[in-house]
This record gives sequence, structure tokens and C-alpha cells, in this order.
Amino acid sequence: MAVENNSNNNFEAALFKTADKLRKNIDAAEYKNVVLGLIFLKYISDSFQELFERLEADEYSDPEDRDEYIAENCFFVPEIARWKSLQAKAKLPEIGIALDDAMAAIEKENPELKNVLPLVYGKPNLDKASLGQLIDVISDIELKAQDESSKDLLGRVYEYFLGEFANAEGKKGGQFYTPKSIVKLMVEMIEPYKGRVYDPACGSGGMFVMSEKFVQEHQGNIQDITIYGQESNQTTWKLSKMNLAIRNINSQFVAWNTEGTFLKDMNPDLKADYILANPPFNQSEWGQDILQEDGRWKYGVPPAGNANFAWMQHMLYHLAPNGVMATVLANGSLSSNTSGEGEIRKNIVKADLVDCIVALPKQLFYNTGIPATIWILRRGKEVRRGETLFIDASEMGFMKDRVHREFALDDIKTIEQAYHSWRALGFSPSGRDGSEGVYEDIKGFCKSASLADIEKHSFVLTPGRYVGIPDEEDDGIPFEDKMKDLTTTLAAQMQKEKELDEQIKTQLAKIGFEL
Repeated sequence: MAVENNSNNNFEAALFKTADKLRKNIDAAEYKNVVLGLIFLKYISDSFQELFERLEADEYSDPEDRDEYIAENCFFVPEIARWKSLQAKAKLPEIGIALDDAMAAIEKENPELKNVLPLVYGKPNLDKASLGQLIDVISDIELKAQDESSKDLLGRVYEYFLGEFANAEGKKGGQFYTPKSIVKLMVEMIEPYKGRVYDPACGSGGMFVMSEKFVQEHQGNIQDITIYGQESNQTTWKLSKMNLAIRNINSQFVAWNTEGTFLKDMNPDLKADYILANPPFNQSEWGQDILQEDGRWKYGVPPAGNANFAWMQHMLYHLAPNGVMATVLANGSLSSNTSGEGEIRKNIVKADLVDCIVALPKQLFYNTGIPATIWILRRGKEVRRGETLFIDASEMGFMKDRVHREFALDDIKTIEQAYHSWRALGFSPSGRDGSEGVYEDIKGFCKSASLADIEKHSFVLTPGRYVGIPDEEDDGIPFEDKMKDLTTTLAAQMQKEKELDEQIKTQLAKIGFEL
């Protein structure tokens, strides 16, 4: 059941389509653990096999010595869990039990994976013939690798599958996955090169993966960043641990607990250099009654019925003196005055923490169609003190499918260049066309506003209030000529309507009706 790669990068899509056909009557929420667990198993088995063959070729090394793998930061895979061994059993009815035994054996040999891997393959509702076919599909990934190693390809496939399963799950899927183009925009804006990166609602770890990609793309050292995260959903936390392991990102500080970030902060003393988050929108019953006197509420106690400003203040509490954060919040956070939210927003603005506000288009997220906003907040501003950049990107992007919108790479470049040129006071690329130049306000797109400007708008931060409506392009036709043409067109239309009325009267008269 081979899946062909091609120049249009449809490999992951074709692979997912094939794998999804084998799902049959299993819910996407359950099936994702089956598929993603197998991709992870294939990844660590490939990594192990690569090192195994190197050690085997060295007469002074023992390829079965677990310490050799620890020294190379590679997971040790016991013989019963190696992919070739499992693939040989793919057509046998006991393949489900063999896979569960393999997962358990890997957890036993690698303490950092304890309670992470899915033990779901022996369940009676999982068709074993389809499971065997799925193993064959994933086995083909290595054969289809062209200009990259099979491990890199497996990481790409894992990431793509996460997005597709989030899409298939709809509202529930949005709880563990933030669309890639949004994450990329946030990372490109705050540029996490070096230091501590924190996500208090980390889902499947997409913010960390994109941060790692950013560092690599800009010739940085991935060892220069340390990630911290927290997740209250155990299944989602497991996804994040596997996602990060496939990228060889150290996840020892990515924690899970049932209480959640507000009630049990796993990093109480952390001061992060970068914070990236997409917390739940408009979350209610978040524990305000227990946390009334909490030290995190420096700018005001958030209302019990909406955690938007609780998340924001939690992140500000953990932000280092010169740190920067990017968070996605529902649009209501920009203008709501309910239950003291307006006062909290006012206090945050007056503290000169709001660096940039980006209005996003509708239909970007899998769990909601409502538009949202990226807030960029920064401590210890060295430039643009007392100013905030407003960007209206609400009409940008393209429809990826019938219900979901996505930013194109050019959209991301346009937004982040406007932000960076503004921060650089005119010494970096700017302009919606991506051309070189200094920052300038663009009507309908971006506006640099002072604290006094924001105060005039009663501390409402909706970008449309500041950027205005774009001017229509001048077509070069004089106003007088335009009015003359319009008058002529209207007169012709009225004449046509008059003639039509006469025709109707004539026809009605023929059958005895008079108007």
C-alpha cells in the first residue's frame, strides 16, 4: 500500500487519506492515538536502528548496550519493539497485543516515556487486518524519503497528522492543536532565539516545535532554548511528549496535572524570556473563587465567568524583566468592560506593556469560527515607549477548505515585517508588498498609536478603530466625469423601468385588467 511523494508536497495528504480509510467505525479522537503512536514508534525505531548499525560496525562497541544509546541521546528500543519485528507480525491476529507489549517495553527501558505511550492496540473494536495495513502504510515512509532522512520525514508526517486529526475532531480538536500558520506568525514576531520559552496551555506542543524550527532556520543553537509547559488534559500531554521527542526536544519541564495551570502552577518561580500561548477562549469556572487574593492579579482580579485576563496576567507574572509574549485571545478581550475587564485592560495599557495587537480573520481555528486577536506584550521596552502598533489582518489569508482559513507565507511575512520595521524605528523591511523601506502607517492595515490615542478610545484596543478603512485606489477618472456617467446610467435605468411598466399595463389590459 505504497504512497507516492511528489513535487507538490502532497505526500502527507496522500498518506493521511490512506490511513484514514482504515479508520472505519472508530472515532477520530480515538484513532489519532492509534496512528500517532505508530508513527512515534517508527521514528524511535528508525533512530535506534541507525545507531545500532553504527555500533555493530565498531568492533569495540556493543549494539545492545543501553548506555551507548543514552550517551547519544537516543531512545533504547528492546528487540520486541523494533519496527522490523513488528512489521513481520503485521498480518497476524495477535498484532494488537504485540504492539501494546512493545509500547510497554519501551516505557520500561526509557523512564522519560513512562505513562506517555498509547496502550490501545489490543482493544476489540480495532480491526486487526486494518491495523496490519496501517503498519505497512507507515513502513512505506522510509522508502519515500528523498532529500531528507526518514526521521525528518516522520516528524513532518506527525505534525501534519496532528492538524488533520484536529480538523476531523472539530471543536475538541482545537483544544490540543493551534493551526500551524498562526503559530508560525507568533514565533516570527517574537523571535525566540535564546532563553526560556513557556507555554502555560501547551496542547500538543506546537509552539515549542515552531520555536525550534525558528532557531534552526536562523542558524541558532537549539541547546540555547529551554522549554517549559503545562497541560491539564493527559491525552493531549501525551501527544505533546511524543511530538517533542520526535523533534529531539527536551520535554522534562513539560508537565501534566488535572488541576490545571491556575490552581496548580507547576513553575511558580519561572521567569520566561519568551511566552507563546493559545489558551482556551472565554473560559468559565476557572477557579476565581479560590484565587481571589492570588499574587498574579497585579492589574485587577479577573471575573469568575471569563479567564481571558486571568491567562494574560498569569503569563505577565511569569514574564522576565525584558521578556516578550504572544498570546491568542478572543476578540472580546479588546473591548469588554464586563466585571472589571475594562479596568484590567486599562491598567495593562497604562503600564506600557502592550506592544502590538493583531486582529485575525474568522475561521482560522478548528474549535471556533469566531475571530480572535494576537496580543504581543513586552516588558522593559527599549524602543517605542508609550506606543502600540495596531495591525488589522482580518481580511488576510485564504480558504484552505470550505470552513477553514489559513495564512499564506506572504501574509505572515507582511505582518511580521510591519511589526519588526516599526520596532526597528525604520531600519528594516516594511510595507505590505514586502519591499525594503522604513515603517509607515498604512490606512486600513497598520497604525502606530500613542497612549493618548488609546485613552481617547477609552482603552478599547480594536485595531479597526485605529487603522481606519483603506482608501479606494484612484482610477484617474475626474470626479465630475464619474458623476456624469452615474447620472446617465441612472437615467437609462429609470427609462427601462418606465418602459417595462408600460408593457405590463398593455398585457394586463388585453385580459381585462386595468391599472
